[in-house]
Amino acid sequence: MTRAGAGAVPAGLAGLAALTGADQRRRADLRKMKASATGLLLLAAVGYILARRWENGGGPAVAGYLRAATEAGMVGGLADWFAVTALFRRPLGLPIPHTALIPTKKDALGASLGEFVGVNFLSAAVVGERIQRADVAGLAGRWLATPGRAERVTAELAVAARGALGVLRDEDVQAVLEQAVARRLRAVPVGPVAGRLLDQIVADQAHARLVDLVLAHAHDWLLANRDTLVGVIADQGPSWSPKFVDRRIATRVHAELIRVTEQVRADPDHPARQAADKLLTDLATALRTDPATMARADTLAAALLDRPPVRQALADLATAGRKLVLDLIDDPASELRTRTAAGLRALGQRLETDAALREKANGWLEAAAAHVVTNYRDELTRTITDTVARWDAAETTRKIELQVGRDLQYIRINGTVVGSLAGLAIHLVSQLLL
Repeated sequence: MTRAGAGAVPAGLAGLAALTGADQRRRADLRKMKASATGLLLLAAVGYILARRWENGGGPAVAGYLRAATEAGMVGGLADWFAVTALFRRPLGLPIPHTALIPTKKDALGASLGEFVGVNFLSAAVVGERIQRADVAGLAGRWLATPGRAERVTAELAVAARGALGVLRDEDVQAVLEQAVARRLRAVPVGPVAGRLLDQIVADQAHARLVDLVLAHAHDWLLANRDTLVGVIADQGPSWSPKFVDRRIATRVHAELIRVTEQVRADPDHPARQAADKLLTDLATALRTDPATMARADTLAAALLDRPPVRQALADLATAGRKLVLDLIDDPASELRTRTAAGLRALGQRLETDAALREKANGWLEAAAAHVVTNYRDELTRTITDTVARWDAAETTRKIELQVGRDLQYIRINGTVVGSLAGLAIHLVSQLLL
């Protein structure tokens, strides 16, 4: 014998090795019950032989009663042995029709089981009635309202969100932005949106501080760069003009610019400010109503989105946002997790105390469950049929027999006992009537 042959495990022993501890106990119990049922059948057979010989030898009337009882018990026991055995295998190995039902009809049984579950358990009416009776929203509310539960749910949500965000790479984020966000921004007309925003800014005078900031910087720059500015203006004078005249004019221009910036800064109603407001208002109107202006705005926005610095800025913004969210998720004391837990706790308390909200939530759950079982019932039941179809016929038979075989042996015992009693009753009636 080769080493491989020596080390091979027989199929039967391999099957036994695969049994769990519970299956081993069931197998032992099944063997005991089979022995008991077979022993009772053999007892009836021996009793029949003895009673028959006693009756043929001129025994008393009780011999006939005993023979009838044991004969009927033997027939009943044999019939039920055949019925029980035919479920799992062919009796005595004979190819009798309609035997070995489980191994030969396994797929059909799986399909029937799937259909039974789909019709009787996965129907909208059954699921909806169960949700209403169980008051799922109320149970969830009481569970969330219990101290510590909202924090537990928040922690689990944080783990899930951490896992989802953790697998994203910066390149993935950038690709999503370029393919989804940038594309959507290109598809949205910029003009009307920018026009309405600009209208609101002017109406709220939100731009006034920006104007003040620009004027302040301009005033400071004029003061700090007097000589440079005077020199530049003087150099622009005509060639025939005396230099001292050009510098006096340049100095006067510089002084006038400082005076104007100071006046505009000091006067909120200065004509220059009003002119700027009118310019912005006209631009906002054109962005909302003028096709040419709207087209130019869309072209400008598309050109900006196509520029590498802008695309990189979007990617950097998304990466920074992702990192910020991860930091908030990882910190149990962060505002995000604290507010989430508080919100869940408040939701639980409302579901617990507000009957109207609880009824509405149960209605939502009922509608959602009805939608799932109505549209996906076939997929759910197909899981049962496909799983049964993948099972090995012999293994399936063995597992089912271990689960129910012990109880089925009572059928054999009852068949022998009831058959004996029936035979005895029939013999008694026949003696009384004939």
